[in-house]
Amino acid sequence: MEDVLKNNAISETRTEGWAARWATAGAAMWVGIAILARIGIMRVGVIELMFLFAPLVIVPLGMELGRVSGGRPEASRRLADVAQVLQPLGAALTVVAMWLPPGKVAALTSLGWLAVCGLMASAGLIELVDILLPGKRRTLGAAGAGMRMVGIAAAIAKLDLAVGGAWLLASRLGMRPLGIQEPIGLLTAVHFHYAGFATAMIASTTLRYAESRRRQRWLPKIIMGVVLLPLVVAAGFVVSPLLKMAAGVAFSASVAVLAGFMWNCARQATEQAARRFLRGAASCVFVAMGLSAAYAIADFVYSDVLPIPRMASTHGVLNGVGFCLWGLLGWLVERHHGPACEQGRLPG
Repeated sequence: MEDVLKNNAISETRTEGWAARWATAGAAMWVGIAILARIGIMRVGVIELMFLFAPLVIVPLGMELGRVSGGRPEASRRLADVAQVLQPLGAALTVVAMWLPPGKVAALTSLGWLAVCGLMASAGLIELVDILLPGKRRTLGAAGAGMRMVGIAAAIAKLDLAVGGAWLLASRLGMRPLGIQEPIGLLTAVHFHYAGFATAMIASTTLRYAESRRRQRWLPKIIMGVVLLPLVVAAGFVVSPLLKMAAGVAFSASVAVLAGFMWNCARQATEQAARRFLRGAASCVFVAMGLSAAYAIADFVYSDVLPIPRMASTHGVLNGVGFCLWGLLGWLVERHHGPACEQGRLPG
């Protein structure tokens, strides 16, 4: 038993090193792309840059954070591990797809990222079905409702990646699904990578921390809103402008409450770096979600006070780099150095 635990610890360390190396390499590549775009060699705009930051940096960090959850089915773990190994290749192909003009070649190249997203979504679906089985609910009991929500949030985060990957494919192919024009198509891909995957993964880990400390029994309801409302916002583009506006405001409020709890969590974090990352993420999201709610209302009343390019360069940066990146880093640092999150694993 001692040898098994030792081997598992070595495997965990190697995987953490893999994620850290590729996220760092992805960040360096992204900076290079931004410089090339600035001097006019690579023709990509702010929205394209914000999307590329997700497969290059945000997703590898989110994948690693998602490995914290215990009690996952073996098939889910294997699929997620394969996706993590293939992530660097998929991210590199995404850069090529974004460099190429929309068309069949760009779409074929983007299939690499869709494959990575599909593997993660398959892992998430297996986890979701396992958690919702009547037997699992009886095992956890009423006291395990919060921990069940931890697993549900992490599973839905993985499912969001498949939606984001599919919208990337449609964008690079030049399709207009449901009559949605660019840049809304690519923005939908951005939405499901950040507001979907990354935010839900941060929410899941935050709830795990709360459950380990037996704090804030109302937090699972907030997490449910954080996880499900991005889907409602996206549906609002097709169903109703009123639904889109209401869901956007509700989502912004839910994430703001989550950020407030993260700020409080930072006071008890083991590592100083984790405290700084979590507080930085919380600070950024208050401004970012305020802009998001204002945009939802302005869009509903047909006001151009917050045009899409301005939102991409303000809300996009605050949410993507500020909240998502720092939030993921904060919980990863705390997980590596502190036992709090590990105590709240989802029981098998």
